Amino acid sequence: MISEATGSDRVIDFPALRAAGCPFDPPPDYRQESCPGPVVRARLWDGSLCTLVTGYEHVRSLLGDRRLSADVRAPGFPLLSRSRHELLGRSTVSFIRLDDAEHVRQRRMLMGGFIARRVEEMRPRIRQVVDETLDVFVEEGGPADLVAGFAVPVASRVIFELLGLPYEDHGFLLEHSRVMSRLDPDLDVLEAAIAALTEYLTDLAAHKRRSPDESVLGRLATREDVAAEELASMGRLLLTAGHWTTVDMTALGVLALLRHPVQADLLRADGDLAAGAVEELLRYLSILQIGVPRAALEDIDIDGTVIRAGEGVMLMLSTANRDAGMFPNGDRLDLTRDTRHHLAFSFGPHQCLGQALARAELQIALPTLLRRLPGLRLATPFEELRFQEDMVYGVDRLPVAW
Repeated sequence: MISEATGSDRVIDFPALRAAGCPFDPPPDYRQESCPGPVVRARLWDGSLCTLVTGYEHVRSLLGDRRLSADVRAPGFPLLSRSRHELLGRSTVSFIRLDDAEHVRQRRMLMGGFIARRVEEMRPRIRQVVDETLDVFVEEGGPADLVAGFAVPVASRVIFELLGLPYEDHGFLLEHSRVMSRLDPDLDVLEAAIAALTEYLTDLAAHKRRSPDESVLGRLATREDVAAEELASMGRLLLTAGHWTTVDMTALGVLALLRHPVQADLLRADGDLAAGAVEELLRYLSILQIGVPRAALEDIDIDGTVIRAGEGVMLMLSTANRDAGMFPNGDRLDLTRDTRHHLAFSFGPHQCLGQALARAELQIALPTLLRRLPGLRLATPFEELRFQEDMVYGVDRLPVAW
């Protein structure tokens, strides 16, 4: 329960419904102007309550606060669906849902595969993948779905090469990893997907031990301090988080640019704008719109509101990235804005491990699309697009013509 008042008796249902207006905006119930202070109480699927923290300064501070636990097993941790609750204890806990020493140990194993220097070395290959995929996309003709025809193959080819996964197995791997990215899939389906990926990755690790390579999973497989179950858990996480987030961000980024043609023209005309443009799109879209879940280990005072130990907390990246105190006119997309301190990749010890790779893919893919397809446009009314409210926010299909 929530032990102290948050400045209002208002309690919202979580996840909240999105308004009928711009689908890029966070649901109004999450916004600071909808509540009198920096926090709001929310009711989860099972009737339990947690606290949403909405403002930039508080969210950024708490993301690095050791009084909050990322461990899904911690008392009060906000599990966001029935299937996620029922899964607890039935599967190996991912290292992003661990604290302190164990989280640091596994994270350090992976840093070599995702450090900025390695990603910079991959840029020519990423550019080649983008160009080859776009060649096929254009050759097959439009109208066509940009998600299935461009965003998915680019993201999957890049992450498969980095991890050391054979691309001929992409259908099987993407099908099961997509299930894992859903907010509330059927438990039997979710467990089957986890089991299938675990068996596949365990067999792959055994093969890589016999025939080592320099891929991320190849290097992990040769380490004596990595158990097969642990490697499979890391592989499942990297495949799911490293692929579908980039797919969704690519598609939403393109859609946002098509809805803001003046901004698209700026990026099309100035290739040097790519890095800053990607940061602004990351801030503006903030595709982890359900927030970052944590559990309070100690009492925490937020401007007079006390979150008690054992209570759940959701750190709302989407509203933090629209906070007018940090980003004036934050509801406006402005590719020339300085957004270096946005929180789209979270912050602190659990911030996104693959952010350098995601940035590189977006910095190459988005300008290339605009440059090579100057007539790119929606092939269906904007109002008919379907947006997915899962672990990551995205669009199901993006029919385009050129």
